[in-house]
Amino acid sequence: MPRSSRRSGLFVQLGLLTGRQRSAVITSFLGWTLDAFDFFIMVFVLSNIAGDFHTSVKNVAYGVTLTLAMRPVGALIFGYLADRHGRKPALMAVIVLYSGFELACAFASSLTVFLVLRAGFGIAMGGEWGVGSSLAMETVPVETRGVISGFLQEGYATGYLLAALLYWVAFPHIGWKGMFIVGAVPAVLVFFIAKHVEESPAWKATRPTARDMLGSVTANWKLFVYIVILMSCFNAFSHGTQDLYPTFLKSLGFSPARVSQLAIIGSVGAILGGISFGAASERIGRRRAIAIAALCSLAVVPLWAYSHSFLLLAVGVFLMQVMVQGAWGIVPVHLIEMSPEAVRGTFPGLTYQLGNFVIALAAPLQVELAAAHHGSYAFALAASALVVAILTMVVVALGKERKGVAFA
Repeated sequence: MPRSSRRSGLFVQLGLLTGRQRSAVITSFLGWTLDAFDFFIMVFVLSNIAGDFHTSVKNVAYGVTLTLAMRPVGALIFGYLADRHGRKPALMAVIVLYSGFELACAFASSLTVFLVLRAGFGIAMGGEWGVGSSLAMETVPVETRGVISGFLQEGYATGYLLAALLYWVAFPHIGWKGMFIVGAVPAVLVFFIAKHVEESPAWKATRPTARDMLGSVTANWKLFVYIVILMSCFNAFSHGTQDLYPTFLKSLGFSPARVSQLAIIGSVGAILGGISFGAASERIGRRRAIAIAALCSLAVVPLWAYSHSFLLLAVGVFLMQVMVQGAWGIVPVHLIEMSPEAVRGTFPGLTYQLGNFVIALAAPLQVELAAAHHGSYAFALAASALVVAILTMVVVALGKERKGVAFA
C-alpha cells in the first residue's frame, strides 16, 4: 500500500480524493448534517411546543417517537429508488421532502397536526442516511473509507451543533416556530447536487433489477436481522444520550444559553470522536474500534449524568459524545461493507432505520423512568446509557466484518 494511503488524517484523505469523489463526500455529509439539524431543532424546544399547545412534554415527545418510527418507511422507499434509479436523484428528492415537512411544522395548528407532520418528516429523514452513505462509500478509494465514514457520520453531530447554535442565538427572538422555518434552508443543497455530483460508479456498473434486490435480501435474511439488532443498540446509544439531555439540563436550572453551550461542547466531542475512531478502525478493525468506544463510555456516565456544575457537565458531555459518536463513526463503512451489492442503497439504510423503529419509544420511556424516580432525569439517562453500552459491546462481538471488501 502506498505510504500516502496509510495516512489517516481527515484533510489528508480528502486531499487524496478527486474532485468527483470530494463532491460526493461533501454532499453526503451536508445532507446528513442538515437532516440532523432539522431533527434536533425539536429536542431543544419540546417544552416550548408543549406550552403553546397546552399539553405535556411527554405528549410532544411522541413527535420524536413518530419521526423515529417512520424512518424505516423512508429508508425502504428511497433505498429502493436509489438501487433502481440511482443514488443522486433519490438523494435530491429526500432533501426537498424533509425540508418541506420541517417548514410545514412551523404552521401546525394543533398538536395532532404537528405530530402528523413529524411522521412525514420521519419518512423523508429515513431515506437520507442510506442513500448518502452508499453514494459516498461507493465513490471513495477503499483505503479512505474509515476516516471518511467517521466524517460522514458526524454530520449528525454537526447538525446537533447547528441546532444548538440556532437555539442559543435565535430562539429568544424567533421562537420555536421561527426555528422550524429556518429548518427549510437545506432545500438549497439540491442545486449543488444537480450541478456538481456524479452518480455512484458502483451503481452504474451493476444497476440491479427488482429480482436481484429481492434475491439479495432473502439470501441474507440472517445478516439483515443481526444488523437490525445491532442498529437498535446503536440508536438507543445515541438517542438515549442526546434527545432528553437538553430537558435534563433545563431541569437543573440552566438557561437556554448554557444548554446550548453544553450541547455545542458535546457536538465538538462527537465530531472528534467519530473521525478519530473511524480512522482507527482502518488499523484495528471495525468491531474492535466500536467495542473500545462503548467500553470507555461506561467510565464517563457518572460525570455526565450526576454532575451539577457547568464545568464538570461540560467535561462529561464532551467525553460521552467522543465515545458514543466514536462508535457511530464506524457505522457507515461497517454497514455498507456488510451489505449485499444489489441492495447497497436499501440494505444499510433500512436496517439502520428499523433499529430506530425498535427504540422509537426511548424518549417517552426515559421521561417515565425519570418520573418513577422522583423526576430524576439523571437516573434515567445514566441507567439507559449503561445498559445500552454493554448491549452494544455484546452484539458487536457476536457479529463479523468485511473490512476493505471491494465494490463493483
